[in-house]
Amino acid sequence: MRIFVAALLGAIVLFFWQFVSHTMLPIGDMGFRAPQNEDVVIRAIADGAPTTGIYALPYIDMEQYGNETAQKAWVEKAKANRFSFIVVSEPQADPASMGPQLGKQFSSNFLGALIVSLLLGATAWGFGARVLGSLGFGIFGWLLNIVPQWNWYRFPGDYLLGGLLDQGIGWLLAGMPMAWWLGRR
Repeated sequence: MRIFVAALLGAIVLFFWQFVSHTMLPIGDMGFRAPQNEDVVIRAIADGAPTTGIYALPYIDMEQYGNETAQKAWVEKAKANRFSFIVVSEPQADPASMGPQLGKQFSSNFLGALIVSLLLGATAWGFGARVLGSLGFGIFGWLLNIVPQWNWYRFPGDYLLGGLLDQGIGWLLAGMPMAWWLGRR
């Protein structure tokens, strides 16, 4: 029960922090840009990427990567064009309703906080070390998730920084009530 309560406290603080960082601070929008002519881009995506999925442009099928002619053509196209990473999904019935996404976000926050609480609860660390341990988990997640997006898919540097701030500050703050609860006798 001790671990569950610590995880619940951490998830609540993390969820509140994410609300602040994405609605009141510019952290959640770092790296995002509006296209110059959104309607043209929307039509081009509808025509060129008609099914849901992730599209990386210029594209080469990995089966063609060993084909010298195909690879050379892809390299030339990649040198001459901007790289794009596009996520295409079906339209939402009510895009202004965030209820399902908020539920999934809180659930993932709770599961993450549960893992962190289990591991921090297994240590003999004091309050400060547990808070720093929680921060370490946030940076760990950033290193393994957001940094590869920057490295491989060329997500912008300000997105990389925003992710570090969001995860680092979030898990530092979430670590405080978790460390306090885990340290209680």
